[in-house]
Amino acid sequence: MATRRDAREWALQIVFSLDLNAKAELDWLLADFFSENPKKDLKNRAFAEKLVRGVYAEQPTIDAIISKYAQHWSITRMAAVDRNVLRIALYELLFCPDVPPAVVINEAIDLAKYFSNAESGRFVNGILDRVRRELAVERNAVTDGIGKP
Repeated sequence: MATRRDAREWALQIVFSLDLNAKAELDWLLADFFSENPKKDLKNRAFAEKLVRGVYAEQPTIDAIISKYAQHWSITRMAAVDRNVLRIALYELLFCPDVPPAVVINEAIDLAKYFSNAESGRFVNGILDRVRRELAVERNAVTDGIGKP
């Protein structure tokens, strides 16, 4: 049985493919990936697809956040694996409130270490932790009544 970690790995593979082949069609890549891997369970396949489609739809916003927090690193200068691990994790942090931030960050670090190297894990952790802290401050401000709509 597949896990959410497996789904994140699948999402990384697909987002990585999109990143390196910008002219590829998203629906075709998804269909091709899952036709080559037909034993993927539907629940985690749906989660992987949600991550991929979310990153694809929100990439300009996500990339702007990465650029803001990745001091002295442009998006294009980052290793492709690191860049795409960050994209998936930031999508989860921003748009998947049901997943605890600590889980998102730990999973991203593990993916970076596994598909890239230990140094990538530290790089990813540094950026995601800064984003997590800022998001926590913003959310606390809203729940404390500051900036209430």
